Amino acid sequence: MTDDSTRTDEHDPGPDRQSDASTEAARRASRERIMADARRMRDDAKRVGRETGRNLGQFDYRRPRGPVKADLEDTHGHYPHDTHPILVPGIAIDEQRRKYSLDTIIFAIAGGLTVAFVIWGISSPASVASVAQSAYDWATLNVGWLFNLVAIIILVSLLILAFSPYGKIPLGKDGETSEFSTFSWVAMLFAAGIGIGVLFFGPSEPLTYFISPPPLTNDPETTEALHGAMAQTYFHWGFHAWAMYALVGGAIAYAAYRRGRSLLLSSIFQTLFGKRQTEGFAGKLVDIFAIVATLFGTAAALGIAAMQIGTGVSIVSGAGPMTNNMLVVIILVLTLGFIISAVSGVSRGIRYLSSINIVLTVGIVALVLFLGPTLYLLNLLPSAFMEYLGSMFDMMGRSLSWGAETQEFQSLWTVYYWAWWISWSPFVGTFIARISRGRSIRQFILGTIFIPSTLLFVAYGIMGGTSIWMYRSGASGFTDSMEAPEVFFTLIDNLPYVEWLPFVVIIVLAIFFITSADSASVVMGMLTSRGDQEPKKWVVVFWGLVMSGIAVVMLLLGDASALEGLQQLVIVTAVPFALVMLFIIVAWFKELRTDPLALRRQYALNAVDNAVVAGADAYGDDFALQVVPTEPGDGANGGIDSEHGDYTDWYQRTDENGEPVGFDYETGEWADGWTPDDDSANTEDSAATEESTAAEADAGSTTDADSGTASASESDPDSATDSEADSGPDRREDHS
Repeated sequence: MTDDSTRTDEHDPGPDRQSDASTEAARRASRERIMADARRMRDDAKRVGRETGRNLGQFDYRRPRGPVKADLEDTHGHYPHDTHPILVPGIAIDEQRRKYSLDTIIFAIAGGLTVAFVIWGISSPASVASVAQSAYDWATLNVGWLFNLVAIIILVSLLILAFSPYGKIPLGKDGETSEFSTFSWVAMLFAAGIGIGVLFFGPSEPLTYFISPPPLTNDPETTEALHGAMAQTYFHWGFHAWAMYALVGGAIAYAAYRRGRSLLLSSIFQTLFGKRQTEGFAGKLVDIFAIVATLFGTAAALGIAAMQIGTGVSIVSGAGPMTNNMLVVIILVLTLGFIISAVSGVSRGIRYLSSINIVLTVGIVALVLFLGPTLYLLNLLPSAFMEYLGSMFDMMGRSLSWGAETQEFQSLWTVYYWAWWISWSPFVGTFIARISRGRSIRQFILGTIFIPSTLLFVAYGIMGGTSIWMYRSGASGFTDSMEAPEVFFTLIDNLPYVEWLPFVVIIVLAIFFITSADSASVVMGMLTSRGDQEPKKWVVVFWGLVMSGIAVVMLLLGDASALEGLQQLVIVTAVPFALVMLFIIVAWFKELRTDPLALRRQYALNAVDNAVVAGADAYGDDFALQVVPTEPGDGANGGIDSEHGDYTDWYQRTDENGEPVGFDYETGEWADGWTPDDDSANTEDSAATEESTAAEADAGSTTDADSGTASASESDPDSATDSEADSGPDRREDHS
């Protein structure tokens, strides 16, 4: 009986066991419902995330209404165009309404000062030389530290910016794609670094450091001196130089393509100075500093080109040593070529010549690699790069505190280069800003700093390594007292099968001179025409003539083969703009804090943090997030006053006279019915404007940098179409 009853109990669940089974089934059903809800929420989140990413920039741009109380409407006030600042997609420069005209104050001050300098320099070069020497001695002794500090701060600041959350902000409107493909963009960045410097400093600078190493480093003409010479050259032409270009270019691109301002240096400072001062005294001062720095920096490059051409002509023609008179004649002839290019409409031909120029320059470097000591160079390139990385911090730390000899070396080389790159930053910055529209700040900074630098390391490693190898081998013509312009032609003379190459090099250098003058003059024309992307031809020609005049004066300060005159004036005139560069960092960082994307991120973090804390406090583990209205001050803004002018003033649209006009961000319609076609319809002398547009679009392509643009864009039909459709700001420059 006991066994039977026991078996009966085992098979009979009884009331308690039935209750446990029901509870367990209910729990399983609850878990399944929760898991199903979680899967549904996860799928919904993924779908919403995909749609948000796909439709970013297509929000309902009206101010968020929702089921809010009527009294909350009055609390929030009104946003410009009923658009909350975190929902603004950005404003492009070509969507704004503005009138362009010559800024007579900037033109009169900058033009008057520089013309007076040219007249003074030509009429009394001795007195200019005396003043320039005194100013140079004072600047290198007292503010050499400033140039070193600026170079370090810019590189570090941009790397921090690139890897910060601000790095995701686009240089354009939300959802805007890059104007150029990655390949085209890289090609244009590379083209921006190919120029006179590769043929002039590429062979001569490393050889100089090999024969006379920087103080307190290596013994002359040793293996250590070889690698140290390459590292020192890379230091001057590498990451620090391109960081300066990236700073100015990125800030200009952000102001123009995300905030809708003019392509002016002063536009960067609107958040820092205020709109009134930016359009007034402070902004004009910044643009004047930019013009003066660009004039002298570009004139130095033109002077170097003339020196190199003069040396080539002397060698090819057998005319004897180069003289200052020969250089002046060369500059006058090339300046005439620039004027013809600027006013006669032959810029399209110059554009294609410039494309060929880049190919020829790369071809010259390749010839040196394959006809020179190929195996030696292939071994040297990675070794030199690693030496550069290993000794970078040591080179960054050199200053007057290392002694008088180090200070003298820094003045002749490092400080001069930092000043030169600072002088060129408005010029090259405008170019790289124009080609980088639509890219994120992170892509822009990292690409601009590292891609051209790496490609230049290869070019300079080949040219410099070959000249050092030939010197050590006792090649014909190489001595320890060679002038810089002679090194390249002596190198060519020791290569087989290239007796014709000096003639090609002279042509390449001549085209570089003309296109650089053309492009730099257009940029300075923009700076004196309130950002007009198609400045008047006479303004462009005026700045080209002034630039050539400054180049003549620079060369007259030294002998025909010396760089002292060029170096002195570049350093002296770059001092004010070095301070401007520091202000650019502050202004750009300050403005990024109020960017719509940065605000969205801040709102998201605040909303999620608040929701997680409240949910865990009320429901433990079992809660989900939902968007609901809150009382004022308890929401996602986390204390941000979204109606403050720092967040809202910039996207208030105005007409050509600066008066506020209604605008619908959802449809892109202006309240007064204005359309972009109205500008073209009201433009005076439309035929002349059309001709100017075509000519200057090509002129924008005629710079050394834009040579790469032409060839790259032609291989990418979409990019080429975009480029020609928006040719106004498409100004291409070569920085060396």
